[in-house]
Amino acid sequence: MNVEKRNKLISIVLAIIIIALGYWLYRSIVDPYQEVIDREQMTERVRNQMMSVRDALIHYDRNVGDFPPTEGGLDTLVQYIKSDSVRQVADSLFIPENTPGEFNPDSLIYSPRPPHNKFEYTLNDTLRPPIYLLEDPDSEDKIGSLENTTQLNETSWN
Repeated sequence: MNVEKRNKLISIVLAIIIIALGYWLYRSIVDPYQEVIDREQMTERVRNQMMSVRDALIHYDRNVGDFPPTEGGLDTLVQYIKSDSVRQVADSLFIPENTPGEFNPDSLIYSPRPPHNKFEYTLNDTLRPPIYLLEDPDSEDKIGSLENTTQLNETSWN
């Protein structure tokens, strides 16, 4: 093998190695950043879902006169939303404007974050006015408080 062929072969091998290392470097930068973006988008979806539950609780309180009880409270809320008298309001309240499709009341009380755990709801009716706490079991996000009436309907992330 002469020197010219050997240099050409080494150049081709080095070019392939450079391209492979460049791709590896690109993926090592982009992939972690994409994971952060995906996590932030999921957090935003969960928070929007929790705010929809809060809106439903406020609507329930205004029409029924009290929040649902702790035991079966979110299921009671879903049954309330499914009722014909509220269905027209539910479609306008809970369907995000930029999301096509029809509103599914059964999915309202579940987190969009896998494994799709049910939100945790607790009512404190020993205080006046009654207050509630709505929590995401997979994060520190919550709405309301069980001790402080001034935090009624307040989010923990604002």
